[in-house]
Amino acid sequence: MAEFAFTDEQNQLRAAVRKFCSENYDEQTVRTLMDSDPPFDAKVWARLGAELGVLGLSVPEADGGVGGTLVDQAVAVEELGSALACGPLFGTVFLAIPALVAASAGEARDQLLADLVEGRRTAAFAVADRAGAFDAASVTVTADGDALTGTVERVVDAGTADDLLVAARGAGGVALYAVDAEAPEVHRTALVTLDLTRPQATVALSGARGRLVAGPDEADRVITHALQVGSALLAVEQVGAGQHLLDLSVEYAKSRLQFGRQIGSFQAVKHKLADLLVDLEHARSSAYHAVWALSDGSDDPALAASIAQATASAALSRIAADTIQVHGGIGFTWEHQAHLYFKRASTDAALLGSAEQHRSRVAELVLDNLDSSAAGRAPRVADGTPA
Repeated sequence: MAEFAFTDEQNQLRAAVRKFCSENYDEQTVRTLMDSDPPFDAKVWARLGAELGVLGLSVPEADGGVGGTLVDQAVAVEELGSALACGPLFGTVFLAIPALVAASAGEARDQLLADLVEGRRTAAFAVADRAGAFDAASVTVTADGDALTGTVERVVDAGTADDLLVAARGAGGVALYAVDAEAPEVHRTALVTLDLTRPQATVALSGARGRLVAGPDEADRVITHALQVGSALLAVEQVGAGQHLLDLSVEYAKSRLQFGRQIGSFQAVKHKLADLLVDLEHARSSAYHAVWALSDGSDDPALAASIAQATASAALSRIAADTIQVHGGIGFTWEHQAHLYFKRASTDAALLGSAEQHRSRVAELVLDNLDSSAAGRAPRVADGTPA
């Protein structure tokens, strides 16, 4: 079985995004942006779409995208996560764009997808989830024709989004609609959150006009696909942040002297850093495995996405906490970047399901497979080859 390796084009993409981030998302810029309104630079965001093309890497060319793969998208997301890039990545790239790609072609879908890919507009995914899975019973918005009414709590990137993708229950069932976030019938209340680089808001709709993106016949599939892609890309972003913190800790351990020696020479510090490397590599493998599973169907995407989230969330949380420990007193201060990543780790660990919830889902899926095997159907297990 051949070992997977990134292509030359993907390595060049990684280098290009890393250079872009170093020029536009250095620590001081991130600190300035997270206290701004909106909390990102719209011109830089537009360059990510129109100049680098990284907002629509996995979008088919026929829909205005680059026509690459989800692995290409993941490579770019990892670098953006490493830089703690400020912008509506979660709402637009992780969730809204995958949902639109999965939906059938239509006027509202096609126009919005083109605008999101080019960076002309941004979006938020106002669909409640249960541990990263779609549950139609949790939909709190109702549709009377094309008029949507209801409230969705804690929507990431909703405060500054141009458009909202909203799941609403109508006469025919649950459908997915696009809503202009600037409409007078849309009320957004910004929330005080731990991570200022990833803002959230409560969205209240009072008869807001919705443009149909996915009808009741395909909404479940479209939303489920978006949540699975979002979980995989969130895991990849966590890997990028974890790699940055590990590199930061290793460099500090090499330069910080105590009792006349580098602290990296102490066994306790060496063991801690080695353990963090193991955690990070486990997270990287599970995250990219989920991306590949969604790309080529080599494994159950629900199972792969939950494994990725359970692994990556726990890994980044531990790496962020131990980075502060390695840095000692300076790591606890507001002036040091470690606390920014610690807050991102804590927030990301709660988005699209906690590690504990995903471990429970993995157990349920595996037990279901065992039950299927007992009933005469072999469980679906990845063996490294396409399904």
